Amino acid sequence: MKGDHPLRHTLNDEVHARPYELLAAPLRLEHYARLTDDLAGERALLAEICVANGLPEPDGDAVFMSLDLGSCRLRWERHTEFSSWTLIVPGPFDAPFAPVPSCLEEHWRERLPGERLVALRLAIEPQGSPERSLVELGALFASNTVAGSRVTGDGADVWTDYQIHDDGFGWVLVRDIDLRMRQTGRLVQRILDMESYRMMALLGLPPAREHGRELAQLDAELAALTGRINALRGTGEERELLEALTRLAARIEHVIAQTSARFSATRAYYGLIQRSIAHLREERLPGLQTFDEFVERRLAPAVRTCESVGDRLAALSTRVSRASDLLRTRIDIGIAEQNRDLLASMDRRARLQLRLQQTVEGLSIVVLSYYGVGLVGYLAKGLKGAGVALDADLVTGIAVPVVIALVFAGMHRLRKRLGR
Repeated sequence: MKGDHPLRHTLNDEVHARPYELLAAPLRLEHYARLTDDLAGERALLAEICVANGLPEPDGDAVFMSLDLGSCRLRWERHTEFSSWTLIVPGPFDAPFAPVPSCLEEHWRERLPGERLVALRLAIEPQGSPERSLVELGALFASNTVAGSRVTGDGADVWTDYQIHDDGFGWVLVRDIDLRMRQTGRLVQRILDMESYRMMALLGLPPAREHGRELAQLDAELAALTGRINALRGTGEERELLEALTRLAARIEHVIAQTSARFSATRAYYGLIQRSIAHLREERLPGLQTFDEFVERRLAPAVRTCESVGDRLAALSTRVSRASDLLRTRIDIGIAEQNRDLLASMDRRARLQLRLQQTVEGLSIVVLSYYGVGLVGYLAKGLKGAGVALDADLVTGIAVPVVIALVFAGMHRLRKRLGR
């Protein structure tokens, strides 16, 4: 049909981009989350795996693949900052956390791009498996403190200790009570996402701790610089203080640029974890912390620390800006006063120049009149010598006031014209 938006199908397919796996107990899986921005390298490796197993190669813009490799299934997902690789191996097992028989050859494992942030082994026991006591759970998880709950409307029990064990993996055990295949897939995906997002959220904690210690020093420097404003004497000290505030503002903005994206990501990942926990619909198992309690007690303080450092950085930046504005206002007032004094001095000089000009104009009238009268006298003498009956002295005397009046009128008219 004509008139469809060009992104209609793309946007509609987005909600189906990462479908849950259809899983049935018993099974085990290994899950990895790796920090990398080498998306091209990941797709190239996936293409090599597909070719070796006779499967279609991934699309150039693929962000999800689920590959049937025979003895196991490989699931790959690309997230904003990391990629996840999950090997799913169905079948019964004796030891839930023993290494799984992998269909992914070792040379492919070694070439997975990026740095490993999460490595998790998850085992799902089939329906009818006996319940485990707290002592048995403690022994299974190497005597670590175990958290667990009944989830999905009495559909399964889930336990983990949130530890990295000697094999380099975290361990999660699920006992299937009454799960359908799609429920199992959703449960597994939420558990894996919770672990990946938990570690990604905690990436903001080291820079928060590092810069949190620096904040106290920056705050003290700002307080000292602000206290100097009232004691300033002269533009030299003001300029020096403004330069110091500018350097301090640059340091703060540098820290904000380094941490703002990481702190924002921490808040986003924490929100995703809380949503995943809510979807589990937990019920307490006797003697164990629920996942929600564990997250609130252990993860929430770390997130609050990141938020606190981010808020303090923003507040410190605002305070530096206010102090700089205050100092600039003081400097502007000083400059305005200097300009006022300069204008007053220029006005005095202009008045003096006007008086001097008026004096020069008076002398000019006298000089011009003197030469004008002299010319009249020469003219009268010349006419008398030519035989004209004239009294040269009388003519010269009569010409004096006339010439002065003409010169004065001419100067006045010239000044008016220049004024216009």
